[in-house]
Amino acid sequence: MAGNTIGKLFKLTTFGESHGKAIGGIIDGCPAGIELDFEAIQNELNRRKPGQSKIVTQRKEPDTVEYYSGVFEGVTTGTPIGFVIHNTNQKSKDYGHIKDVYRPSHADYTYDKKYGVRDYRGGGRSSARETASRVVAGAIAKQFLPKIEINAFTSSVGDIFIDKPYQDLDFSKIESNIIRCPDEATAEKMISKVEQIKKQGDTIGGTITCVIKNVPVGLGEPVFDKLHAELGKAMLSINAVKGFEYGSGFCGAKMKGSEHNDLFNEDGSTKTNLSGGVQGGISNGMDIYFRVAFKPVATVIQKQDALNSAGEIVEMQGKGRHDPCVVPRAVPIVEAMAALVLADYLLLDRVTRL
Repeated sequence: MAGNTIGKLFKLTTFGESHGKAIGGIIDGCPAGIELDFEAIQNELNRRKPGQSKIVTQRKEPDTVEYYSGVFEGVTTGTPIGFVIHNTNQKSKDYGHIKDVYRPSHADYTYDKKYGVRDYRGGGRSSARETASRVVAGAIAKQFLPKIEINAFTSSVGDIFIDKPYQDLDFSKIESNIIRCPDEATAEKMISKVEQIKKQGDTIGGTITCVIKNVPVGLGEPVFDKLHAELGKAMLSINAVKGFEYGSGFCGAKMKGSEHNDLFNEDGSTKTNLSGGVQGGISNGMDIYFRVAFKPVATVIQKQDALNSAGEIVEMQGKGRHDPCVVPRAVPIVEAMAALVLADYLLLDRVTRL
């Protein structure tokens, strides 16, 4: 299987399956001399881990990370950082009923047809469990980006949206509720919606908005490695993501150029920021902001028609422990992937400019 590595200089390769002994990763290209805050790394994992609230999967995993290389006395050595997170709460028997059945909208069918073998236990390699490794690497990347602020939050669940621009939100309130929405009134509505959907044995999707502040001018490598293109690739690689837009996004397609242009101030900043902090594929010093759309989790605790390996349509019902809405746990994943991209481009910038 190819495609397990992201980055050109700051690289992450992940390994492991949902119900295997462990998941983990290797970070290559992390500069030496970074004094790691291990508590901060664990806190990022805690934000992603299962079982943290009543509106997420109740799988209980401590998600404690162990470092095998690349760190000495709490400081990065410049050599590959190897780490693992042991799986401790697998219930593989919950998936015995789908051993020969392809769940609708899952990777079961495509994995089986491509590789000729399929780990049906929790989705195997296709499970979002793999993203815990990304969060570890992203947390380390954040410590390489001390001046850059990355804040992601839940901006919609179903048809419930925050109706304020991000500039009017208090990011310190993101962690004040279990849905990770900084607008308290909207958060209450979102939580009620997820609880309602969960009782129905169904799932629901939503969006995450990410705002990146204090990005220096000049990050991005045109033509094919534009900054926003790499951010888009990073976000679209996250399980259940169906869309990515930055700046004005699809709304910009409805505007005239005279309305959409970001006029300059004397210092090089712009009066508006419909460009989303990126122009010509290169950061311009303004806030980078984008939105990521997540589909409803494919496993629903309702009876559905499904295809089996014999080519028959059979009735199946989802079992096991699943998120009724993946968005709250995906917030730290979005931040981690953004941090990995920015760390990589900061290193690339060092070798492409005098």
